[in-house]
Order: sequence, then C-alpha cells, then structure tokens
Amino acid sequence: MKAAQFDSFGEPTEVLRCIDRPKPTPAGGEALVRMLASPINPSDLMTVRGEYGSLPDPPAVPGYEGVGVVESGGGLLGLALRGKRVAVLNGAGGNWAEYVTLPANRCVPLPGDLSLPQAAMFFVNPATAYLLTAKVLAVPKGAWLLQTAAGSSLGQMVIRLGVHRGFRTVNVVRRAEQAETLRGLGADAVVTFDENRESPADLAAKVKEATGGAVIRHAIDPVAGATGGAAVGCLGAGGRLISFGTLSGAPLAVPARHLLFHGLSVEGFYLGKWMDAAGLPTKLRVMRTVGKLLSAGVIANDVGESFPLDRISEAVAVAEQPGRGGKAWLTIGA
Repeated sequence: MKAAQFDSFGEPTEVLRCIDRPKPTPAGGEALVRMLASPINPSDLMTVRGEYGSLPDPPAVPGYEGVGVVESGGGLLGLALRGKRVAVLNGAGGNWAEYVTLPANRCVPLPGDLSLPQAAMFFVNPATAYLLTAKVLAVPKGAWLLQTAAGSSLGQMVIRLGVHRGFRTVNVVRRAEQAETLRGLGADAVVTFDENRESPADLAAKVKEATGGAVIRHAIDPVAGATGGAAVGCLGAGGRLISFGTLSGAPLAVPARHLLFHGLSVEGFYLGKWMDAAGLPTKLRVMRTVGKLLSAGVIANDVGESFPLDRISEAVAVAEQPGRGGKAWLTIGA
C-alpha cells in the first residue's frame, strides 16, 4: 500500500516521501480502515518536525484525523462498523496511508450528508472549537471571547459559534486583509497585532477601543509566545485564557503580575487528552453535537486544495503558505 512516511524528524518538505508499505493487519479490538482522505493539520507537521507533545519513533506515518471505510474488525464494535464510513480519530498517527489499523472505538460513524473533505476534517477543529467555547470556558450569552489566530479555520468556526450561541468575539489577526472576511462571518471586532513590531500594551489598547472598553474574561490562544502573553494582558479581573497550541514555537510569555494581582489564569487544552478522560456517553454527545453543527452549516471547515499521496512534498508546502485559502488535504482512496 502507499503511505507518506518520514524516516527522521525534519522539515516536512524534505523528509516526507510516498513509499510502499505492507498492508497492516488488525489485532484484537482493532479495525482495519481503508482511508479516503485526511487533512494536513499543524499538529501533523509539528510531529514530522519532532516538535509535538507526543512523538512516534521514526520511521513513521503522520495523520491524526481523516475519513475512511471500515473493512474489517474484531469484537462486537468492529463487526458493527464494517462497511461504514467513519471519522478516523487516530491518536497514534498513521492516517496518511491507504490502510490503517486502530482501536475500533476510535472510529466514529459519520452523517451521510457530509462531503468528503468535511468528513475528513470532522474532528480536530470542529470539536476543539465547540468544546473550548461551550464546555471548557462555557462562554455565556452576551459575553466577550478574545481569540488569536482568528483567521484560521478553527478561528472562523469560533466566530460562527459565537453568532449561533450569542457570545461576542474580538478577533486578533496578523494581516489587515483578513478583517473583511471575518466580519462577513459575524465577527464583532477584529484587530491586527504583530508581536515583532508591537507591544502587549498596543494590543490591549486596540482591544479596548474595538470593544468599547468591555471587560473580557474569556480567551483562547493557539499561538503562544508573545502573542499569547499579550492576549492574557487583555483580560479583566478573574479572566481565563485557554492555550491549545504553539504555532509560534515559543514559550507562552505571561508576566507573573497578571496572575498574581489580577486573578487571571492560564490553562492548557489538548483534545486527545480531553476525549480520553471523557466517558463514552460524553464522547458520543460531543460527536453528535459536532455532526449536527456541521450538517446544519453552523460551522464548516475552510476547504483548500487537495493532493494525492505521491505529491506529499507539494501538499505540505501549500499547507503552510500564508493566506493559502483553505486547509490543504490528501485524497487517498476512492
């Protein structure tokens, strides 16, 4: 079978290649899935670079999410899933291949009305956006939520969820040309911030002006570094920031005085750990809710260009282009 593999950690365009590997055989309790498509997420590329929180031993195949059809499986669940199109929630990676094996309980049946790319991107961004806003922070109706990297696919989902659930969003972006698109989605306020040219005080002043001096007690940040630290400085007393990424590659720079004197808190969120800790009924409710939100068009993945596995170097290069216009994804099987 074909697979995109890296033999050592490094730049994805340099170390990833399409190779032939043996077709895997499922063990007890596992399902064999014929993969149809998989997105190229930042977590995948961080894994290839050796920068993610949990790393495989090379040689390895990336890919934490995707969509496929269950061909075989052991146990009652594996038998029940046979022939079904499923979201492949592969915490160990391996989805950038024609076939993959994983625990059958990591295969989630999908609504039939989802397109192939929407099905491939069903889990990571939609579930993260929903859980952060509705469960972890539980942003109340009418309250403000600040988010960095607001122009990303996940950031756009948060804006749509704000419109749907009635909370307001102040959205931090690096490029001014993103503002019109975000306002069209329902963003209440959009501000630009470049950590290389501006100070945290500059961001706080912009946010204050854009929101009419509103008190902000909820924030989410996938960037870390100086941008994440500046976001903390925009919070009012008792505010919470949830850090869920390290796109900058730098540590989250938070002055201790914010935490000591203003009662602010910074917490981490990792979707895989949250799902592992949740009971089965909770997981099913989350997946059903996300499926309904996608099917109803409340949230949608921003779909970009697709590539076959044998163009993997080109695919990952496009995935990291600024302003690329949608998430790049891999078409793997028919």
